[in-house]
Amino acid sequence: MSINTVETNRNRQNFEGISSVWLFGYGSLIYKVDFPFLEKRPATINGWERRFWQGSHDHRGTPEAPGRVVTLIEKPGARCKGMAFRVSPHVFEHLDVREKNGYLRFTTPMTFDDGSVEDGLVYIATEDNEAFLGPAPSEDIARQIARSIGPSGPNRDYLLNLADALRALGDHDSHVFDIEKHLS
Repeated sequence: MSINTVETNRNRQNFEGISSVWLFGYGSLIYKVDFPFLEKRPATINGWERRFWQGSHDHRGTPEAPGRVVTLIEKPGARCKGMAFRVSPHVFEHLDVREKNGYLRFTTPMTFDDGSVEDGLVYIATEDNEAFLGPAPSEDIARQIARSIGPSGPNRDYLLNLADALRALGDHDSHVFDIEKHLS
């Protein structure tokens, strides 16, 4: 199963006359930076939490055995730490394909470590997309991640790289670290 959102995303924002855009990364975009950027800075978005609730049928799993990757879930009072990248709009030609399995681009205010705020784009896989798996106990999510592999490699690498990247950012994400603890 592939929930291809490429064309939908390409019609969501008009980049005409815009030379750069902020992009907020909270999952693999933190550690797998396979796109050019003009600037990168740690940032936080409010009202969202990171969850391993999105199925990956195209990168970290297969249609028959999907992996699990993170998306953002709205939660009042929550804060999600990540990395903001200032990019040229042409970068979305690549990122829209990379993030095509159910992810849509939304605009969100981002707060940088110095307290300044800028609007940025963020990819979110909402619960109404067909690849959304939803909540499960940490042990079950860890078991699914441990056995899943796809064209981009083992799902466990995604989890471990994300956990390491969050530690480097000084972020303690109890959801991610709890799943990591149960990974066998």
